[in-house]
Amino acid sequence: MLAALKFCFATLVLVLNTLALCALMVPFALIKLLLPFTPVRRLTDRVLNKIPEGWIAINSFWLGAVNRGRWQVSGLEGLRRDGWYLVTCNHQSWVDIVVVQRVLNQRIPMLKFFLKKELIYVPVLGLAWWALDFPFMRRGGGGGSARKDLRDARAACEKFRLLPTSVTSFAEGTRFTAAKHASQQSPYQHLLQPKAGGMAMALGTMGELFHGLVDVTIVYPDKVPTFVDALCGRLGDVVVLVQERPIPPELLKANAKQRALLQDWLDGVWQDKDRAIAQVLAQRSAGRV
Repeated sequence: MLAALKFCFATLVLVLNTLALCALMVPFALIKLLLPFTPVRRLTDRVLNKIPEGWIAINSFWLGAVNRGRWQVSGLEGLRRDGWYLVTCNHQSWVDIVVVQRVLNQRIPMLKFFLKKELIYVPVLGLAWWALDFPFMRRGGGGGSARKDLRDARAACEKFRLLPTSVTSFAEGTRFTAAKHASQQSPYQHLLQPKAGGMAMALGTMGELFHGLVDVTIVYPDKVPTFVDALCGRLGDVVVLVQERPIPPELLKANAKQRALLQDWLDGVWQDKDRAIAQVLAQRSAGRV
């Protein structure tokens, strides 16, 4: 009964919050569409990037109100709101997005995600993602459509040069499951293999602007929650490890020739991430977390 009440409360707040978000964004999105000039875009983008900060804050409120698990967050020192960042994170659940937004909101510029093309058709949110210039990409597309998606994503990254931005890529490309892990024969214990495609595109377009890589590792020590679990108050404890890493200078203009170097570097980041997850889980098993 209590879980049902929590679900109703959290869902109501989330829906009303999202509708309010889009209602506030629509006028500025229309101005941006009808007057596509750089000075106008700078102004509308500043407003459009501020509105979601309130949306994230309210989502953080209902998440904390219905869930009583402990949050252990480390590594936020030194991050800047006026910087450009490349952000990556391991991916286990739709809850990951809410967690990353809660932890990094107003600490670095608003997160812009690489999204599957199909998500542009999500009611209400699809419009918001379009207005915020989120790059939309097909998964596994080929031929002319894939090249068009690549051009569109590059164009979106070019727009990010106008204002400080955090370009976010879930490098695994999909949520972790035991079946996917076995199918990939992943060399990592707790992760799928990372793919450098989204990062390579961002680095190739605006690499010299990035202050660094914000490497986020999320661990759910109790169990990996679904989004419904979060709405019902069954989120459990959350451990978030944040580490700002310098991006090697030779990768700041990533291209086809440098793609292998980027993949090798990302594999090293993933090895560190895998060890960190194992350490958190071992400490939990020993009763120290």
